[in-house]
Amino acid sequence: MTERPEHRPEHYTEHDVQREVSELETKSATAARIFDLRRIIGGLFVVYGVIVTLTGITDSQAAIDKAEGVNINLWTGIGMLLLGIFFLAWLKLRPTVLPPEDDRTE
Repeated sequence: MTERPEHRPEHYTEHDVQREVSELETKSATAARIFDLRRIIGGLFVVYGVIVTLTGITDSQAAIDKAEGVNINLWTGIGMLLLGIFFLAWLKLRPTVLPPEDDRTE
């Protein structure tokens, strides 16, 4: 039985392994930053806040009277905008930090 060359295990140098590990750590850190829930929640609140605020600005007097004189769409939209901006500011001021490498290997 002869061994085919395409079935031989590849031998990696220490440098190749370190390079691969560092690339995977970089990808993991990028994925953690992209999928941070603060970004998703903040973005959604800002988008919906803009929509509801614009609805509140353009509400008719009949819609305001229906809510007992309170422009509820305007106030809710402003609240949503503020909450969304809070989440995005929190993300900017305290970015995601991966745990030290010692904690990740356990």
